[in-house]
Amino acid sequence: MALSTEPIILDPTGARAHEEHRRLREHGSAVRVDILGVRAWSVADPALLKELLTSPSVSKDARTHWPEFGESVARWPLALWVAVENMFTAYGSDHRRLRRMVAPAFSARRIAALRENIDTVVTGILDHLDTVAPGESVDLREHLAYPLPIAVISRLMGVPDTQQDAFRQVVDGVFDTTLTAAESEANTKALYQALQQLIDTKRTAPGDDMTSLLITSRDEDEEGGLSEDELRDTLLLMISAGYETTVNVIDQAITQLLAHPDQLALLRSGQIDWNEAVEETLRLEPAVRHLPLRFAVGDITLPDGQTIARGEAILASYAAANRHPDWHGESADAFDITRTVKEHLAFGHGVHFCLGAPLARLEVATALRLLFDRFPQLELAVPADQLLPLGSLISNGHQSLPVRLRPAAG
Repeated sequence: MALSTEPIILDPTGARAHEEHRRLREHGSAVRVDILGVRAWSVADPALLKELLTSPSVSKDARTHWPEFGESVARWPLALWVAVENMFTAYGSDHRRLRRMVAPAFSARRIAALRENIDTVVTGILDHLDTVAPGESVDLREHLAYPLPIAVISRLMGVPDTQQDAFRQVVDGVFDTTLTAAESEANTKALYQALQQLIDTKRTAPGDDMTSLLITSRDEDEEGGLSEDELRDTLLLMISAGYETTVNVIDQAITQLLAHPDQLALLRSGQIDWNEAVEETLRLEPAVRHLPLRFAVGDITLPDGQTIARGEAILASYAAANRHPDWHGESADAFDITRTVKEHLAFGHGVHFCLGAPLARLEVATALRLLFDRFPQLELAVPADQLLPLGSLISNGHQSLPVRLRPAAG
């Protein structure tokens, strides 16, 4: 196989994502790509990617391990993804310290305590949707996929109702890879203003929520706790990752099930558990396509003889890896909730595996079960192949998800 000499320029609009992922896989272990002007190695081979995600030779700390950090953050629209100071960009002992402080928010006890609340929220959303007239189109991304995760993460983090719309707008901007550097900078400024407002509110009137607990840890333990920047950026990580990704999985799961009514019938009859549909959606259409960025701590020799040099950037191409035929055979591009092996990298792998995975799975399974129970005649209002993707090479969802909850009367 001839190796590419020029980097593959990734499409920031996400318009041809599946074609792009196939092209990445065709180049073997890894291939050089251009991400909005930054060069990196895209890794779409699942075996190699899992190896790199667990290797101490790969870091997420751009300040320490990326020589281009200073130059890139000044001009790169995705600068926030490498410049934040939280466990997302931490390495070694710093990562362990930060993850240890956040982990209690996603304990089995806390997730179990949220189960009843999730049922209540979904039921309330569906009650509202029940008022939509037969035959009328409604956007389920806007009216189900968004409000559920926002309500759940807001309860967990203590985000007031008055701030939820502001957070949604700026978090959406973080994942939008069509923004210019100037637009991205303005969005980041607005995002940090919203975060500071939340911190100020909780310092004045703390509650039984994770934001208040993290603030207390910050203010009472100056040596072992969070710095002020780490506090702010940890809240950013938990709020943004806590809802944006779950929105996409709900969106994609509904889309796939409506496009495959035979498989939906297996779920509605109880022959297959709803969790199987969640896992197959995560495999086929993960919430995150590519996740910026990791960095080589030292030279890394790849199986095909190429070398990722010390300091070079690495892009985890999760969506392409999940559909690799070496992992899931010739049917890797097919949606099949009956497949025996549904392993995937949708939540990452290794020490940076997503702490919120159990919560996201619970939200999606609950939303699907209650939605299709309430609206057994639910159907797409447009063909699935006409749904428009989000303007992002990171976030994997649709701009809207128009459906008809019931066919037109008569």
